[in-house]
Amino acid sequence: MIDFYMVNATLIDPEAGTELPGGLHIREGRIAGVLPPSAQGPGGARVVDCDGHALAPGIVDIGVKIGEPGERHKESFRTAGAAAAAGGVTTMVTRADTVPVIDTPETLEYVTRRAAESTRVRIAPMAALTKGREGQEMVEIGFLQDTGAVAFSDGDAVTTDTKVLTRALSYARSLGAVTIGHPQEPGLSAGATATSGKFASLRGLPAVSPMAERLGLERDLTLVEMTGAAYHADQITTAAALPALERAKGQGLDVTAGTSVHHLTLNALDVGDYRTFFKVKPPLRDEEDRLAVVEALASGLIDVISSMHTPQDEESKRLPFEEAASGAVALETLLPAALRLFHAGHLSLSQLFRALSLNPARRLGVPGGSLAVGSPADLVLFDPHAPFILDRFTLNSKSKNTPFDGQRMQGRVLGTWIGGDRIFPTPA
Repeated sequence: MIDFYMVNATLIDPEAGTELPGGLHIREGRIAGVLPPSAQGPGGARVVDCDGHALAPGIVDIGVKIGEPGERHKESFRTAGAAAAAGGVTTMVTRADTVPVIDTPETLEYVTRRAAESTRVRIAPMAALTKGREGQEMVEIGFLQDTGAVAFSDGDAVTTDTKVLTRALSYARSLGAVTIGHPQEPGLSAGATATSGKFASLRGLPAVSPMAERLGLERDLTLVEMTGAAYHADQITTAAALPALERAKGQGLDVTAGTSVHHLTLNALDVGDYRTFFKVKPPLRDEEDRLAVVEALASGLIDVISSMHTPQDEESKRLPFEEAASGAVALETLLPAALRLFHAGHLSLSQLFRALSLNPARRLGVPGGSLAVGSPADLVLFDPHAPFILDRFTLNSKSKNTPFDGQRMQGRVLGTWIGGDRIFPTPA
């Protein structure tokens, strides 16, 4: 039986919106009580002294790409789990865009079994919405849900056949399943590597207008209104898309939205001289868009921050910018990168963890995200002010494609617990 006390902490409570001194009593893998600042635990008890550092619910990260099956050379469950633990991520909500696609119960069972064998980080798998992510025939949503799928998404393979998508959304609604969309008009965005504007023109890069995101979102939200489905937009990255999102929420539709930490902390100019580690999907936006998305996050219009962890090997990144693969690893950099918003005064720590932990857990109905009594003891202890220079070769991920390589960052994870068990650093 696990029974111990975490004392002398600054509790980051995203539900209450507070950041107060105190501690936690952990019993049998759950939070058994919240302690006052002066509490030190009873005599003889096992005590973890947090030394005044921040203690928050572990991060629930929606949209993590794992290379298994098929692309294990890019990322395995073992290496992704190690990166997640070092980054304070206690639940990885994994994507279905694997090779082969996770679109059958058998494939999902394999993934679930591999995850259980390889990592102690919680895995909440998504399944594809259509077979092969081809947008032609919906998957067996009910069977996949019974096998453990927490949501359904074709990722960046946008379904263009609205009849197929409408049927899938209607069926998902009948089963209470959440669908996750990638707001983008695929015709306009095909082949684009940058956001349209002066920078893309000067660099000669094929570009896409921010309006492509608005068009894709408007289409999806119209179908959500028609079907009543539960819908989450994986990445809202432009100011142009925000009015549609606000209108949908104002209508009472079952809609939430996320954005990636890269779009919150980087902009189109960071691409610089065709640096492919900054090539992500959607492409990085103008500074005006970045600030608008940060404001939407602070106001609660955007609900979730995710890493959109997308490992790519060296060979796929060391190519001309147009030919290089999109994506960046971010499990280990998610927290220090997100803390840039805290240090810049845009969000409090409790607001930050509402988007990193509470909201994603609530949206998908997975454990964690809370410091309430009875909640799982999935926790992260961190020093938000600790400075360091990131060296990509120290990351636990197999792939090292991070845009933050060599950058000055603040915020170090000091400990990660899942169900009361410390998984980082690994106990001696």
